[in-house]
Amino acid sequence: MIEDRLEQVFAEAGCEGSLAVLDIDGPGRVAFGDTESVVAASTFKIVVALELFCQGAEGSLDLAERVRLSPAQATPGGQGFCIFEDEAEVSLRDLARMMLTISDNTATDVLIGRPSLSRIHARLAGLGLDRIRLTGTIRQEFDAIGRDAGFPGWSERGRAMRRAGAPADAERIWERALSAPSLRPGRITSATAGQMATLLRLVWRDEAGPGEACRAVRTLLGQQRLTRKIAAGFSEEVRVAARSGSVPGCVSNDAGVVRFPDGSRFAVAVFTRPTGPVPRTRQADSAIGTAARLAVDHLRRPSGKSGRTADATVPTQSPE
Repeated sequence: MIEDRLEQVFAEAGCEGSLAVLDIDGPGRVAFGDTESVVAASTFKIVVALELFCQGAEGSLDLAERVRLSPAQATPGGQGFCIFEDEAEVSLRDLARMMLTISDNTATDVLIGRPSLSRIHARLAGLGLDRIRLTGTIRQEFDAIGRDAGFPGWSERGRAMRRAGAPADAERIWERALSAPSLRPGRITSATAGQMATLLRLVWRDEAGPGEACRAVRTLLGQQRLTRKIAAGFSEEVRVAARSGSVPGCVSNDAGVVRFPDGSRFAVAVFTRPTGPVPRTRQADSAIGTAARLAVDHLRRPSGKSGRTADATVPTQSPE
């Protein structure tokens, strides 16, 4: 059975997983723990982009508006504007491009403040997606984790790790951060695999908002640079547009759309969490691709193209 194979894939990678795969053009569906709320990591940036482009299409926001960024307002993230040494000016539209293609956290925090969380949640509620919840900016979430770990904020935690006299000391500081209550679903931006896949299905069907906005989100997701997760499970002729996300030692996720040369399309969301004390990140990333392929193959198998009537669902066990 497909659920047994999925469970085995995740277990062999040393992780727990939740998955939802939806046929975009039919009722086909594979679900595995798809109603469990988990840490969304950067997959939530799809939601921010959707609201931004919807407001642009509706005329309440100018996507060409220029924003000036200084290094002092950067949000940590390892790439993008947070490594700039000088001020930069960029449009809201290109901030969204940075957010979705290289997962720029500084761009994301600027954009969260423009549409506003209340507008984002209102649109999600209108789409029936009330299990995708943003708790604030990335900077706010980082600082909450830092405080839970015993520091005034995220920056102070980072300085303490750099000053640590031995690698083991730095590792203990990071472990304190990973055990922070602020990293639990509901305390940090969270989602379910089922609702994230549903959101993507709506975007690809031009049903998540104005067609112009949906097309813009699809274009940017197709430009993501990271391809080692969902895309790794498929051959080169299969097109994948996705937004991945990870918190080292905590979660590794990916959400996107898989399109085959025959035109069949599938919305895919796979979220993973390590089960052991030592995360096996590479194995978890590989498992995301393998699980996605197994689920998509299951839906395509009945007709050789797209399994319009296939359905395999595994009930979610509520977390304790």
